[in-house]
Amino acid sequence: MSEQIRWMSTRVAAEYLGVTLRSLYRFIDEGALAAYKFGRVIRLKEQDVETFIEASRIAPGSLEHLYPEPKGLSGRESSIGRESKGRAR
Repeated sequence: MSEQIRWMSTRVAAEYLGVTLRSLYRFIDEGALAAYKFGRVIRLKEQDVETFIEASRIAPGSLEHLYPEPKGLSGRESSIGRESKGRAR
């Protein structure tokens, strides 16, 4: 026997993802998130939303461009600086 589909409204899906309705509609329009239109109502499968979340996971090491090395530090000095930032002195 197959599982029953659990549907989400766009409002509930946006709240679940922590995004605005506008962002949710953009994800749908760009094809990143599947949605279904029944008359005037748009619904999303809960499993599709979960799959979207997993597909959006950030790979470790892919955000280095967001925290560039401070000028004047290079090599070992910069890695030591990163390690000591979290420690109290």
